[in-house]
Amino acid sequence: MSSQIAPAREVPSTGEVAIEAVDLVKKFGDFTAVDGVSFTVPQGSVLGLLGPNGAGKTTTVRMMTTLSPPTSGSARIAGYDVATEPEMVRRSMGLTGQAATVDEILTGRENIRMIGGLYGIGRRELARRADQLLEQFSLADAGNKQVKSYSGGMRRRLDLAVSLLAAPPVLFLDEPTTGLDPRSRSELWDVLRSLVAEGTTLLLTTQYLEEADQLADDIVVIDKGRVIAHGTPQQLKEQAGAASLVLTVSDAGDIPEAAALLRKTGAEVFVDHGARRLTSPANGLGDLTRVVAWFDESGIAIDDLGLARPSLDDVFLSLTGHKAEDDTAIDEEKSA
Repeated sequence: MSSQIAPAREVPSTGEVAIEAVDLVKKFGDFTAVDGVSFTVPQGSVLGLLGPNGAGKTTTVRMMTTLSPPTSGSARIAGYDVATEPEMVRRSMGLTGQAATVDEILTGRENIRMIGGLYGIGRRELARRADQLLEQFSLADAGNKQVKSYSGGMRRRLDLAVSLLAAPPVLFLDEPTTGLDPRSRSELWDVLRSLVAEGTTLLLTTQYLEEADQLADDIVVIDKGRVIAHGTPQQLKEQAGAASLVLTVSDAGDIPEAAALLRKTGAEVFVDHGARRLTSPANGLGDLTRVVAWFDESGIAIDDLGLARPSLDDVFLSLTGHKAEDDTAIDEEKSA
């Protein structure tokens, strides 16, 4: 995929906030899908919205993109109120949902031209943008083929291309890389980084925690419709626990002596005898440096020694009680 991106539209003068949610609530009968969600997203940044299936992520996005009216609360996109200025909100944002919404009877190029016509883009400019987007998303060779012949990943890429057609200043991406292979996912991340560098503001929901770690400046974690954590990826990782020293000795017979050395840091040592692995909480690189020196002097042969920091998987597990990929609940957003 090419990283060439058209400049984003100028955002109305609203200070530095491009997306704002204030106490958003959405009820379906007696069921509260979203319960007082609030956050702000500065212009030109990326917010990752994380949570298990059924947490309220997609419902929140639907309210903020005028697809579903809030039961209460408010939201503003690029300075426009979603309730009182829905048309201006729609002109200022792009949206890619969890499932591709392109017309499978049309070709990829025809899909782009159809949506471009709805935006009022001139024929010559639209032809140029169609060529650019098809190339950018590695669809140039398939641009004149019917979408029904596309693979799932190709449809996803076309859906994303269409959402970028008008270069909106705010872009909502609901699990944007679903159906993409690892290489295409990485290439898409590069495209999204380029968009942000041009000033576009992104809000993305994702089940790929690595994706949030790679892209998001800030992360909001929601569960059962409520915000349960908010911070940068690093801040959330720090909340999940301290870094750990992880040491693997070459000879299981050296485990007692190795454990004694690790205890000199003042921390508890956990031993996995079968893997010859010792783990101990650490206070950063200072502990690692001291331990390396101790083992150099001890003569104990080691296979590996390093500092392991908590991952977003650890954060997710500590906050929700399970890993993201373990959840099999049905999204309330899909059933609503």
